[in-house]
Amino acid sequence: MKIVGISGSNVGTKTRTAMDYTLKMAREKYPDAEMILLDLAEYQMVFSDGRDYREYEGDTKFVAETIMAADALIIGTPIFQASIPATLKNIFDLLPVHAFRDKVVSMLVTAGTAKHYLMVEQQLKPILSYMKAHIVPTYVFIEEKDFHRKEIINDDVIFRMERLVEDTVLLVDAYVKIREAKDAEYDF
Repeated sequence: MKIVGISGSNVGTKTRTAMDYTLKMAREKYPDAEMILLDLAEYQMVFSDGRDYREYEGDTKFVAETIMAADALIIGTPIFQASIPATLKNIFDLLPVHAFRDKVVSMLVTAGTAKHYLMVEQQLKPILSYMKAHIVPTYVFIEEKDFHRKEIINDDVIFRMERLVEDTVLLVDAYVKIREAKDAEYDF
């Protein structure tokens, strides 16, 4: 199983901190899974211009192909101006409409305030659904007050991150079994 974490901003540290925690938990609980973190702050991405993602070069091609090869994605995003950052939206724009077909996608969100809690429901989930993702229904919402000096200090947040990892892996396993059953049904 290949799990790709995406830290979906090119500024700030909270989302990266949350993704580091999450992938550390995943590595500890599922050591046989292959995991990679794509921190968008570490890549020189170009803006989508409508080409097939395989026609890009450099970091843009690497990031797109890494995402396309994943079985599961854990998307971490901050909330900027009541929405996802342009760097993350650009990733979605680079990929084909069916990019997340047969992929499980879970989310964690960092925000300065709880006022934007529903951004995931109103903006991020519809994009992921349109791109054919199997979406983990619950997500982790982390506020500014849950961090202190690049550490997560809220035990409930840590618990929810552990559950997010577990739910992600269990859904991947469930969808693999469903596809195998469908394939067996149509195997003559």
